[in-house]
Amino acid sequence: MRIISYNVNGIRAAIKKGLIDWLQTDPAEVICLQETKAWKDDVDYKKIEALGYSTYWFSAEKKGYSGVAVFTKMQPDNVQFGNGIMQSDAEGRVIRLDFGDITLINAYFPSGTSGDIRQTYKYQWLDEFLDYIEILKQSRTKIVVTGDYNIAHKEIDIHDPKGNKNSSGFLPGERAWMDKFLQHGFVDSFRVIRPDERHRYSWWSQRFPSVRLNNKGWRIDYITVTANMEKSIVAADIYPDVKHSDHCPVFAEIKNEA
Repeated sequence: MRIISYNVNGIRAAIKKGLIDWLQTDPAEVICLQETKAWKDDVDYKKIEALGYSTYWFSAEKKGYSGVAVFTKMQPDNVQFGNGIMQSDAEGRVIRLDFGDITLINAYFPSGTSGDIRQTYKYQWLDEFLDYIEILKQSRTKIVVTGDYNIAHKEIDIHDPKGNKNSSGFLPGERAWMDKFLQHGFVDSFRVIRPDERHRYSWWSQRFPSVRLNNKGWRIDYITVTANMEKSIVAADIYPDVKHSDHCPVFAEIKNEA
C-alpha cells in the first residue's frame, strides 16, 4: 500500500503545472490531496480516472476554498465524506476510506495564520478531530491519518525554530496537541524510517522565491499510523523536487497484512 499525501494548493493550478503528468509515473496506489479548492465537476477528473484511479472528492461549500480528495487504484469497502462536525464538514476537511481492516483518513487541518479567530478555531478543530479519532478507534483499530496538519512538530521539523516560536504552525499549544495525538497511539511514519534526518521539509513560504531554493521550509505534512501498524511501515520519504504547489508530496509504504 503506497500512499502519498499532497497539499496541492488548488488542483486546477497544479494540473496546469503538470500534476497529471506526474500521476502517470504511478507514484502511489493511493493519492491523498488537500486544499483542492474545487468541486469535482470543475476539474477534468476523467483524465485522472483514465490512469486507473477512482476519485473521491469532499469539497468545501464555499467555492475555491479548502477541500480534500483521494485518488485510489485500490477499491475501498466504505467511503465517508466528512466527520460529522458541522463547520469542519462545511469546509471540506475530512474524508475517510476503508480498505479491509485499514481505515484511511485524509484531512486538511485548519491554518491559524490569518488571525486570532482562525487560530482559535484551529485549536477547536484539533480537539474535535482527536475526539473523532478516539471514537473511530473503538471499531477500527488500524488507522492511517494523512494530510496537511499545519503543524511543525519538533525543532528538527522547521528551518528556524527560534525565529518562528510565535508563529502559527509552531506554537507551543499546537506542538503539545501533536504530542498528545501521538501519545494516543499514533506514530509518524517519516520519523519511524528517518528518525534523525534534518532539513527535510514539505512546505515553503511563497512570499520569497529564494525560500524554497534555499530550503527554508517546514515539515507540516504527515502520514501517521496507529502504533499497531508501526512494523508494517517499510518506507517513508518526502519529494521536494515535485513542484506543483508550495507544498511537496510526502510518501509512505505500508505492508498491508489484511
